[in-house]
Formats: sequence, structure tokens, C-alpha cells
Amino acid sequence: MEPAAPGAIVTLKDVAAASGVSISTASRALDERTTSRSAAAAHVRKIAEELGYRRNSFASSLRRGETRTLGVLVPRLSDTVMALMFEELERAASSRGYFAMVATSGDDPGDERRAAETLLDRNVDGLILATARLDDELPRLLRERRVAHALVLRTDGVSPSALGDDELGGYLAVRHLLDLGHRDIAVVTGPDFTSTAKGRLAGARKAMKEAGIKLPEAWTIAGGYGIEHGFAAGEKLLGSKKRPTAVFAANDNIALGIIAAAHRHDLQIGPDLSLVGYNDTPLSARLPTPLTSVRVPLDHIAGTAIDLITDSGSEPRVRKSTPTLIPRESTAPPSP
Repeated sequence: MEPAAPGAIVTLKDVAAASGVSISTASRALDERTTSRSAAAAHVRKIAEELGYRRNSFASSLRRGETRTLGVLVPRLSDTVMALMFEELERAASSRGYFAMVATSGDDPGDERRAAETLLDRNVDGLILATARLDDELPRLLRERRVAHALVLRTDGVSPSALGDDELGGYLAVRHLLDLGHRDIAVVTGPDFTSTAKGRLAGARKAMKEAGIKLPEAWTIAGGYGIEHGFAAGEKLLGSKKRPTAVFAANDNIALGIIAAAHRHDLQIGPDLSLVGYNDTPLSARLPTPLTSVRVPLDHIAGTAIDLITDSGSEPRVRKSTPTLIPRESTAPPSP
């Protein structure tokens, strides 16, 4: 049988006619969800392949009231963790028969709302929000509109959420420094409006409290999650008369900025200043002094987020994955 001419669209009706069956029979034979093993169905599929038929799964999904597409909202894809998170979400969605579509918001609530509406206009089956603000109204609005959604890497405590246990991660980071013998420890964390920053700081405080040490306010610095914030915080901490012997940075970008500041002050990471990062991004192990970091299982978080949308009745609604401390050469006992 001759395939269709280039540019010609082969319809289901064409396949049915060439196969000698009804359109409904041809449709059932070509439905990937219920692929029949009968000889008649195999014949239809063979004819469809020869003709160059391409099933319009989007139109089929719309007829079933779904598109098998999920919208993902992230602040920016230039952030390594956000890019890695989307890759894992895309992989997890694909393994479950879904397609993930990404949009960015730049941490702006107005842009986030507009991006969400754009994705919903494309009939996505649900939204995954990797945006970070605790004061974000979007999750509440989605709950009120009964839109299937899940938060990743953060939680508002109400909407379905898949994240790492940030408090445990912060605790593991500072406990590691304490076990090495450090007592002068600083914490540089992210913005106050994020659950990640609050959780990691709470874990750090818990470890310090267990050791009977108060975390000095001057050594508790909150701001952005970028390298520039880490550098500014490092300048402030390392340029003072009394400086910490160790720093817990609430993400690896902050840690990179602190490394740059330490270099400017002629301090060697490890021997002169111990440093722990967070997220264990691929660069961490490949730095001149490999960075001790807290690893978060992004693949597990991604799969959990997809499942929270596709199985809306599952419990619990807020699920935390366990982080792991990865010790490397950036941490050592304090110098005498």
C-alpha cells in the first residue's frame, strides 16, 4: 500500500476505509491505552503504519476530558536546582504517560499568576509549582477553583506538597560542623519568604541548641539564593574582627559566593574555613576543594509531586523526602 503524499494528512477515516473496518473499530485498534492483540487490530495497525497515520493524542485526550499534560511553574531555569528539578519532573511525568510544560515567573506573584492562567488555558491536567514565596496567593486560589496542583521543594502546609525535609537537612549540616569541633558557626540562608530558608535555619538552630550554643544574630544572614548574596554575606562575615570558623550555606550557590569571598581574604576553604552547602549540585564535587553538601533526592520528590496530582485522594498531602549529608574536603576540624 502506498503511503500518503508528503504533506497530506491521513485521517482515521482513511485508515478504516483501507482496513475494511468501521471508524470506531479502527479507533479502538489504535488506542494506545487498550491495545488489542487480535489479528484484526494488528491488521489495522499495519495499514495505519503503511499509510503514515499519526494519531492525534491531544484531540483524543480532549474528548476524554484530559490532555495528559502538566504545567510546571519555576522562578527561573537559570537556577541550577530549578533546572535539575524540571528535568526530574519531566522524566517522572513521561514515565507515567504525561508531558511536562514549563513556564517561568521570576519570583513575581503577578507574573506567576499570568503564567498559571496561560498554562490552564492550554487545558493542562494539573499545575506543579516550584515557585517559592510563602505569601503566594496562587495555591489558595487553585484550591478554591479545585485545580489539581502540587508544590515542589516547598510547602504552605495546606496544598499537596513534595519537598525535602529542610529542617532535617539544616540540622545535619550544622551537626556535622559541631561534630568536627566547630563552635563559631555562621548560617547564611535564603529569603525569609521561603519555607526552605525557614526550615533549614530551624534545623541549624536545633543542632546549635542541642550543643548548648546560641547562634549569634550577627552570624545569621538571610537574603537571596544567588552567588552574589553568598559573596556579600561572606564579605560581611570574613571581614569582621572576629570571624566564624565554619559556615552553613543554605544552598550551593551561596556557598560558591562565600568561597569567592574567602579567596579574597586569603582564607583556604577547609583548613581556614569549613563550609557546608545544600542541594549537592553537580558542580559541588568538582570544585578545587570539593564541597560538603546536603543532597536532596530530586527524583523522588518529582515522582511524588506527579503522584499527588494524578492520585488526588492519596495521603499524606505533604510528603517530605529525607536528605543526606555528603562530606567532602571543604569541612575539617577548626585550626588551632
